[in-house]
Amino acid sequence: MSFLDFGGSGRVLLALHGHFDEGRTFTRLAEELTPDWRVIALDQRGHGFSDRTADYSRGGYVDDAVRLLDHLGVGRAVVLGHSLGGVNAYQLAAREPHRVEALIIEDIGVELDHDLSFSLAWPRRAATRSGLIEGLGDSARYLMGAVREFPDGWGLAFSPEDMVRSGRQQVGDYWSDWLATDCPALLIQGTKSDILGSGEAKAMAQRRPGTRLAELTTGHTVHATDPAGFIDVVREFLESL
Repeated sequence: MSFLDFGGSGRVLLALHGHFDEGRTFTRLAEELTPDWRVIALDQRGHGFSDRTADYSRGGYVDDAVRLLDHLGVGRAVVLGHSLGGVNAYQLAAREPHRVEALIIEDIGVELDHDLSFSLAWPRRAATRSGLIEGLGDSARYLMGAVREFPDGWGLAFSPEDMVRSGRQQVGDYWSDWLATDCPALLIQGTKSDILGSGEAKAMAQRRPGTRLAELTTGHTVHATDPAGFIDVVREFLESL
């Protein structure tokens, strides 16, 4: 497993990215929160510089987060997660409530039925970086952090087949996990998101004690589309803890 520890002596915020992404997507957030917070961003299994695996189960992802906290000697942390990372965050809280001080969930719900098989059409390798980006088409703007140069050409840091398997393991109804804890939580929804609808977001906030809902005018990747707005609502929440 690979992770970024942005350092500092402040309280720990563990950041978990979404599918196709990696830990460095939270670099700007970490820079803005230092030194009050020590941000640790994991490259989750099969992403970034972490190894691939045959296991993309819900339990596998949660185990990785627990092992990272143990490895760093961190007893409790605020856990932030985007999309895939958001599910992993609230399931970590459900399984290990004593390890999670608070939750920040970015644009993911609890009734999940997402198919990532569209990624199988993306090119595996291209002779040049520009050729890869051209082959990715409209998806390229969401994947720039995963672009890598390999010995046999330019490609993406992850395997699309792995992402499809991971996405299938994420399908389910997770209301019980979301409602299992009552630690402070911030739910951030992009009002133009095609992943988390307004009705589901409002229901999640209403049904779970101690949950705030922040709505920003973005799509699914709130932290990348409106970084200043995202940082503002995260900082305000953290200052309230």
